[in-house]
Amino acid sequence: MMTSTRRQALADQLERAAVPTPGRSPWRDARTRFMRNKAAVASLAILAFIALACIVGPFLLPHEFDSADWDAMSLPPTWKNMHWWGTDESGRDLLVRCLIGGRISLMVGVLATLASVALGIAWGATAGFVGGKVDSFMMRIVDMMYAIPYLLIAILLVTILGREFYLVVLAITAFSWMDMARVVRGQTLSLRNMEFVEAARSIGVPTRRIIFAHIVPNLLGVVVIYTTVTVPGVILTESVLSFLGLGIQEPMTSWGVLIEDGTSVMEVAPWMLLFPAAMLSTALYCFNFIGDGLRDALDPKERLA
Repeated sequence: MMTSTRRQALADQLERAAVPTPGRSPWRDARTRFMRNKAAVASLAILAFIALACIVGPFLLPHEFDSADWDAMSLPPTWKNMHWWGTDESGRDLLVRCLIGGRISLMVGVLATLASVALGIAWGATAGFVGGKVDSFMMRIVDMMYAIPYLLIAILLVTILGREFYLVVLAITAFSWMDMARVVRGQTLSLRNMEFVEAARSIGVPTRRIIFAHIVPNLLGVVVIYTTVTVPGVILTESVLSFLGLGIQEPMTSWGVLIEDGTSVMEVAPWMLLFPAAMLSTALYCFNFIGDGLRDALDPKERLA
């Protein structure tokens, strides 16, 4: 026979089982999984430090990014006059220029990515949800744009429009949204026949509202992951344009401009190439590790232990 203690223990278990446990937020689970990824967390901290240094650093240092010190031209890293990373051929402090260059490169990366993500989401979600001839027409446009050499068109646009900051962002955005459009379209095709979409249709919700109020929010995981992949690609594109002399104009600078300047004097002044290249490489690696961490954290197949 079952003892009273055993019966009481079973009763307590049944009582606890009958009380519904509050569901965990999927975003909270994703954050927990992301925080367990040490490489991603470390990369996020390093990237945040680089961004903060680029924003605040130039205000704290005694040198202007465009002021020349004719008595300290091509000076190697030294404590003299607080030129800790040395100077360039015009005597401009390299540390300040690297921070200003990082500010410009990161701004181009973030702004061009946000613009391309917005355009890609609108294009891909519309094509995938509407379907039919509209989908075929919209995606054939994307296919035709894929056939055009991306970097060649970016160079052509920068040459025609000019090398102002916002024009560089526009030229990069013009051809960086297509991957996002294809990814969003594929995800939309798998969502458009879900029950919540059918329910919205049945009560007469307009197509535009269904797309942006019901479809797009369910794509945020994929969008966030792909955004972290797009940012380093955009930064690298801007660096290539600047390296070719088609990016940001002097006296303003970017990491690509500084690397281009450093390659011409790398044999006699290697610090001019080493420091901006190290900052660019570190930022790109951080974005890649963060993207890997977000991909694992937002993967629906993953489960917390």
